[in-house]
Amino acid sequence: MGGLYHGRILLHWCDSCHTPVLAERCACGASTRAVPVTPPGDARPAFPDDIAFVNSIYEDQFGMSIIPEGQITLLNKVPDHDRMEEIIVGGAIIGAIRYLPAEGRWEALPRPDAALIATPKKRFIIIDEGALSSVREGRSLLAPGLISCDSSVREGDEVFMMTPSGICAGVGRARVDADEASCMERGQVVKTRKNIPSAYTPGQATWDDVIKANADVLLKAEAASGKFIADSIGPYEHLPMSVSYSGGKDSLATLLVVMNTYRKLPILYIDTGLEFPSTEENVCDVQEQYGLECVRIESIEEFWQDFEESGPPARDNRWCCRTSKLEPLRQHIVNTYGEEGEMVSFIGQRKYESFSRMKNPRVWRNSYVKNQICLAPIHTWTALHVWLYIFREKAPFNSMYKHGVDRMGCYMCPASDLGILEKIKITHPELWQEWEQAVSQWMKTKGISQDWFESGEWRTRGDKAV
Repeated sequence: MGGLYHGRILLHWCDSCHTPVLAERCACGASTRAVPVTPPGDARPAFPDDIAFVNSIYEDQFGMSIIPEGQITLLNKVPDHDRMEEIIVGGAIIGAIRYLPAEGRWEALPRPDAALIATPKKRFIIIDEGALSSVREGRSLLAPGLISCDSSVREGDEVFMMTPSGICAGVGRARVDADEASCMERGQVVKTRKNIPSAYTPGQATWDDVIKANADVLLKAEAASGKFIADSIGPYEHLPMSVSYSGGKDSLATLLVVMNTYRKLPILYIDTGLEFPSTEENVCDVQEQYGLECVRIESIEEFWQDFEESGPPARDNRWCCRTSKLEPLRQHIVNTYGEEGEMVSFIGQRKYESFSRMKNPRVWRNSYVKNQICLAPIHTWTALHVWLYIFREKAPFNSMYKHGVDRMGCYMCPASDLGILEKIKITHPELWQEWEQAVSQWMKTKGISQDWFESGEWRTRGDKAV
């Protein structure tokens, strides 16, 4: 399970405070240890709904909850076919969850440290103590090392391999059903999954404790962003300015750092008509709490006009961004400041978000909206920097984050993973029904089967379906 490095992985853990720290030393003075997360390592807080969701998946598969109450938990999105997230508790990666689009379900991928938190009640295998060291070295479990196999185990299942004394030797994928395993004399029973070792240190903590542990980190990040603004803004000081605001966490953190280190500016919000209701609420909350002017650009009709001709946007055919955001913004600047007019926008772009954004400069001119100069004050921040800064400032954030949706914008964005879109179907069934009806009507005009939509193929179609 590899990944792309978008920057140095900063995530560490303080075993004294039982908190994540984005530095080699905690604010308490203790040294921290690196957490071996998969790159790019852009971990985020697990909210109560996230924790309940993860525990429900592990309860279903193994009869165990792996996230204890009161312990700080992070989720780290890693590269996979669709959605996959590592689960970090006590400074250890105790497992992962991933979405299987072909089966329409989530799968638990445990790691041995999960057995330090709870004992699996199903899908486990008891192995001979003599096989312990071999399995721990990453070798597969062979029939002579098997004592017994839980009756629920089926070929292809993820399983825990436990000794009679309750030690977890490893985890892996069963090669045979329980019935077959019980009568085997030779052959592979479980293919052991190799994982980078991590150390689990249990302990209670709150997010206020995490903020305290990262106090120095946040001050340095804020100061560095302020210095970037001071060093970069000079040539553009005479131009009108705003903070581009999407209702997402990164634009909120950008707004906060601009207000704290530079000055208060209007927020620029493009209403596509495809936002979550909570996004509109958040825009209003932020505007009211900080007394900000909101420059609102509406582009509701434009999307549906182009939709009739082009069909649903896809990852490899994202005409929607140009239609609903870039062109309305360009026209706004021209209408407000004239054909030769320009404006400055502070953008919540971070290099840890994607490989393409890692390569982007921190000051640039939009290639389509050439009359917009963009500055990215939080370009070097991780998602945890962003969240801790928001928590420290007690800023109002979009409530959709509490429901496991980590990408704000259009609710049916094709760049979203299918696993996340499945969650949106549950939280906002009325929105998804409207979208499905619109796409279904368009498919009828093109003679396209309903399976094309239900399989999620519409998200990666290019121009093949037209």
